[in-house]
Amino acid sequence: MTSPAERYAAWAAEQKAEKQRADSELSAFTRRYDFALDDFQLAGGRALEDGSSVLVAAPTGAGKTVVGEFAVHLALARGRKVFYTAPIKALSNQKFGELVDWLGADRVGLLTGDTSLRPTADVVVMTTEVLRNMLYADSDLLDGLGFVVMDEVHYLADRLRGPVWEEVIIHLDRSVQLVSLSATVSNAEEFGAWLQEVRGRTEIIVSETRPVPLWQHVIVGEELLDLFVDADGEAVVSHGPGADRHREVNPEIERITSFSLPVDERSGGERGRGYRGRKGTKGRHRPRGSGQHGPPKGRGQGGEQRGRDDRGGDRRGGDQRGGSRHGGPDRDHRGGLHRGGGMRPMRRPDVVALLDDAALLPAIMFIFSRAGCEGAVQQCARAHLRLTDDAERREIRAVLDEHLSEIPIEDEDVLGLPAFRRAVLDGYAAHHAGMLPLLKTVVEELFGRGLLKVVFATETLALGINMPARSVVLEKLVKFNGLEHADLTPGEYTQLTGRAGRRGIDTEGHAVVVAGPRFDASAVASLASRRTYPLRSAFRPTPNMAVNLLDRFDLSRARETLETSFAQFQADRSVVGLARRARELEDTAEDYRTAVTCERGDLLEYAGIQEAITARERELSRARAAKDQDRTRSVLSNLRRGDVIALPGGKRRGYAVVLDVDRRVLGGPQVDLLDTEGRRRSLRPGDVPSPPAVIDTLRLPRQESLGSGKVRKDTAAALRQRLAGQDDDARREVRRRAGRTPSTAASDERLQQLRAELAAHPCHSCPDLESHLRWVGRWRKTRGELEGVQRRISGRTSSLARQFDRLTALLVELGYLRAEGPQAAGDEGEELVPTASGLRLRRIFSDRDLLIAECLEHGAWTGLDPAGLAAVVSAAVHESRRDDRAPEVIPDPAVDAALEASARIAQRLQALETRHGIEPTTPPDPAVAAIVHRWARGEHLAAALAGNDLPPGDFVRHCRQVIDLLDQLTADEQLGATARAAIAAVRRGLVAQEIGR
Repeated sequence: MTSPAERYAAWAAEQKAEKQRADSELSAFTRRYDFALDDFQLAGGRALEDGSSVLVAAPTGAGKTVVGEFAVHLALARGRKVFYTAPIKALSNQKFGELVDWLGADRVGLLTGDTSLRPTADVVVMTTEVLRNMLYADSDLLDGLGFVVMDEVHYLADRLRGPVWEEVIIHLDRSVQLVSLSATVSNAEEFGAWLQEVRGRTEIIVSETRPVPLWQHVIVGEELLDLFVDADGEAVVSHGPGADRHREVNPEIERITSFSLPVDERSGGERGRGYRGRKGTKGRHRPRGSGQHGPPKGRGQGGEQRGRDDRGGDRRGGDQRGGSRHGGPDRDHRGGLHRGGGMRPMRRPDVVALLDDAALLPAIMFIFSRAGCEGAVQQCARAHLRLTDDAERREIRAVLDEHLSEIPIEDEDVLGLPAFRRAVLDGYAAHHAGMLPLLKTVVEELFGRGLLKVVFATETLALGINMPARSVVLEKLVKFNGLEHADLTPGEYTQLTGRAGRRGIDTEGHAVVVAGPRFDASAVASLASRRTYPLRSAFRPTPNMAVNLLDRFDLSRARETLETSFAQFQADRSVVGLARRARELEDTAEDYRTAVTCERGDLLEYAGIQEAITARERELSRARAAKDQDRTRSVLSNLRRGDVIALPGGKRRGYAVVLDVDRRVLGGPQVDLLDTEGRRRSLRPGDVPSPPAVIDTLRLPRQESLGSGKVRKDTAAALRQRLAGQDDDARREVRRRAGRTPSTAASDERLQQLRAELAAHPCHSCPDLESHLRWVGRWRKTRGELEGVQRRISGRTSSLARQFDRLTALLVELGYLRAEGPQAAGDEGEELVPTASGLRLRRIFSDRDLLIAECLEHGAWTGLDPAGLAAVVSAAVHESRRDDRAPEVIPDPAVDAALEASARIAQRLQALETRHGIEPTTPPDPAVAAIVHRWARGEHLAAALAGNDLPPGDFVRHCRQVIDLLDQLTADEQLGATARAAIAAVRRGLVAQEIGR
């Protein structure tokens, strides 16, 4: 027991601490809110006030930005500057607006590359790239900087833009307190440990508590069912307050998805009742706001009937022709279950209606394609879906009139404004990167005000834009990741569903999965239960980074800087596990080697002859393929307009007619084709394994008329008619007319000699040869795995420094760096410094930085007018989303020559990069250069986009990228004046309005 004096001393100390806390800046800051801050928010604030940097990892919507806002408060209270960074401009703009509302416009600036407002303000919101460029330029704006907030810092895992985050973290002065805000990641401690290593004292604050309870549901057939139930069959929360770990998958879902009987006939017992059949929800499903969604009545809030399907039938009342609600085992077109056919997902308008009945709107439905989002809007329009009342429509109309009045009337159709207005007035819209940013802003504002009830969005919406939704719907659990269609990871599922139920707006959130074919409730339950999101660095040295480092530091310090990256930190940690695996493989390989014996002879020698035979066969096969490629180039070069050809497979198959042959394309020729479906395709030698076969000719319309979709369809119909009677399989037709290069395996002397040696070997006649070779195979497989692990160990130890050395060797060869020092080139003690060309490269920030620098170095872009320079710059920054057809020809010989010169430079650069062991730079992509050229020459948007399917949003975003690179060229002696004129030509009309927004 403590003495009275000790108890008094403890009480006095607590009183003093309490008074200090009451007088602290954190206490003053918390008075902004009418609710108590969470423990993790207070912990973050105390760490900042104590002089530490912080890493705050918390679920989406938990309120981690409060810690970032306290850093703003603390900086202003101490007379310091604070930078607030975000990964994308939309987030920067949103945070800028929030800070202006809080602090006033005079105290907040905005820098996003294409926007510069009050850059000398005490609080400046910016994209991370802007801050990186400031650090490399040693900008005066860094003076007095006390805090940097990096919102969505887990974005450093992004392959293209993630490295910028690490550059900022590494180069930022250690006196600056860093506030890193991240979604919940499973390796937050590892990331925090790296931050401590490179930034000094850093508090790691992890909260896995979701502030708003999240319920999980599944739409099966026409029923909305809870995914998780307790032992009594009652629905339970999956995450957040009230979450129950002792839960199981709703047995009703398993029962429904296991049979093809109607729901009515399957339902049995009381466990796992459907959502609408459950009692005692304690108001969980009341809608937000004053409107009340009751049971389906067949009439909407605006007094008009809603919920009609395409045929005019009521979507909720079953088949209007009679029968039960479910219509027997074969469900009607609405998309339930079909006997023997598995499960078909519910139609999107019906999903919305079901959510509306259950009071689960507003909702975001994630559809992992732009076309799918637009298609969903069209389906709802055809179903005459209306989710708004007359008062809401008046509010929406006022917002539309305010924002869209500046769009020229001649551009309304190309922007799809009539359909957009109709859908928004009815309470739903799409949201994806292909939309005009202005339209996305309208959608975000209307959804935030509760006027839009449903948004069909791609996953880009999950980046952090504040769009409060009561429910999140996932139409599928598979998405295209750029390479293949892959299942959603637990981290992706968590990121998407985390948007359901926003703190301070909703009392709960709901995640809904629409069941489709091969639906697996257990797999969904596993996704919904695991919240893993590992953070993996995407850091790598780039040419621009190399010259910037060597302009500031000596070679040794530059290498050390790379070694401090999170990528190297993770690599070094992983080596420990790899070394343990290598020791295990060494022991296993030795055991297998002992078993590799044969009484008749040397078994490994016999196996070696087998390997030599395999290697020779592969060599002959490669030589045969090379001859096929040479023949293919020759055949493609000799094609003529109107030739009907059969394609042998590969990336192209079927029949097509030749529209044009461009023999000047590097690596070509390139053939422009029209297939039997009326689609234009390009064909290059690498697209097919062997030459196509010419089987006929077809008279074609004029080249310029093929821009019309109707003309292409008519031409395709004529092609199909000409092909009547041909073999349906074009590959068989090719084999009959233009087969592959004959194989030389049967006549190759070396191959025949090896086969003879194998047959004469003593082990060849061993009766246990097959068993012996199995042990050889195991030994070889283990040795191969061991060698692979050893290569990984060797590659990861100082891997970034080796990449940097290969890169600097290339830059020296190209003249961007030069060696300095008393020793001969290559000796220890040599230093590398940027040349005049290197200093120009230092100012170029692009994924193709070295290619752009080479084009400038060789004068490939000189002599162009402003529109021509804009078009060529377009090719330097564009990357096609898919396999586009051949680009339009720009009617300007100077532009054509510049593009051709850029392509030649790219080909030479790729060869050098490959020789130095560096990933080759992608060549220029002129797919939309003609559109930019027309726009820069003054044509309006509809005319600029004529004959192309480039979405307006992509066009505006691409123009921003073009302007950004042009701005980097304004300092160039030869191109500066033209670049400034090109910026003015591109930055006009809708593009200027969007940039200035």
